[in-house]
Amino acid sequence: MTKYNIFSENIYKDKNIDEKKFIDYAKKILKYYLSISDVYSSCCLNGFDYNTVSFDFLYCDSVKTHEINKEYRNKDYPADIITFAIFADSEEKFIFDGEVNLGEVIIAIDKVIDESVKKGVTEEHELAFLISHGILHLLGFDHQTEEDYNFIIDLQNKALESIGV
Repeated sequence: MTKYNIFSENIYKDKNIDEKKFIDYAKKILKYYLSISDVYSSCCLNGFDYNTVSFDFLYCDSVKTHEINKEYRNKDYPADIITFAIFADSEEKFIFDGEVNLGEVIIAIDKVIDESVKKGVTEEHELAFLISHGILHLLGFDHQTEEDYNFIIDLQNKALESIGV
């Protein structure tokens, strides 16, 4: 039985986040993804021996994601989500005492609020959607082609459906 250590920190002062609820969502979404054989066989965890999977969420504002984008990705714009997929992107897969650290997902809550209005969905739905997106990136999935993008969006929608969001 795999254990999930998911940590979060909200530094966005204008909105309280029910971090416990979204950590629970993240665990359920990750379990859902890993239960799909095609997803598991294609993800960065396949072939490794581990008993714990960990990663972090940072909730912030778009000013912070702009700074991070400029400093680490040479992109001069604020992002709604930035994922540092440490395990998936590393040449050397490091597992310590059976624990895999997948990396960090950074989400701009002001962007979540704006997008939820534009899309006509709840803020909870939009945040869960971004969490599900970040988890796929942590697992090593990307969307450089339209086919990959459609695959990821379809998976995200199914994951949210599986948890009732």
